Amino acid sequence: MPQVQGKVALVTGAASGIGAACARTLAREGARVLLTDLDDARGEALAAAIREAGGEAAYLHQDVTEEDRWAEVVAAAEQRFGRLDVLVSNAGIGIMTSIVDMTLADWRRQMAINVDGVFLSVKHSIPAMRRAGGGSIVLISSVAGLRGSAGLAGYSASKGAVRLFAKSVALECARENIRCNSVHPGIIETPIWEKIPVGAAGSGRNAPLDPRAIALASVPTGVLGQPQDIADGVLFLASDQSRYVNGSELVIDGAQTAGRVGSIARP
Repeated sequence: MPQVQGKVALVTGAASGIGAACARTLAREGARVLLTDLDDARGEALAAAIREAGGEAAYLHQDVTEEDRWAEVVAAAEQRFGRLDVLVSNAGIGIMTSIVDMTLADWRRQMAINVDGVFLSVKHSIPAMRRAGGGSIVLISSVAGLRGSAGLAGYSASKGAVRLFAKSVALECARENIRCNSVHPGIIETPIWEKIPVGAAGSGRNAPLDPRAIALASVPTGVLGQPQDIADGVLFLASDQSRYVNGSELVIDGAQTAGRVGSIARP
């Protein structure tokens, strides 16, 4: 039997990258999926592709920082599919710059999307999950939410907030059959690398970031992760196979955060 047969899932930032992989995977495994994003062309195309493959999916335009829209999106999920069982709060942005060069406007924009958007997603999804008798909340954080990184102080702060928020949600909903976990991707091949401004202030760069080169230098396996690697982990957390996993971090990073790679002296 498909792993999430009969469940209804809401995926934000679903038009591309990790969000798109999560939407496709959940639909393939039996979930009815509501996709949201700002990229309407890609979002509509993905929903259509899922339907053509035999799944059930719909797309809605959404700015995750707007609270009124959250009420509308959750209501739409219940009206169209009858319930809400799974939330994948994936929408986020990355801004790379030094602390002294980062503007307050950019700091607030990143926090609004990466933290406020996650807060609103959970706030408005929990009542629907209560009505459904339970659910699974999956918050997409990052390895940057586990450790610091020069040039990514603001991003790390936002993703660290998501990590601890997930734990608090898990505790608050522990007796309501609603689980909450965070997922921490490593270096993954997604469009986010193309969206980081070239030559951002303080970055010391004048060319786009190359995720493959970064993976080769910082991931012990030397392998660049793929969105499907993250989607497979999200599927596990969304399914009943993870019924006893709650308030935890699922790190999917090719051992990037495990420690420093070195050689072992042999006799």
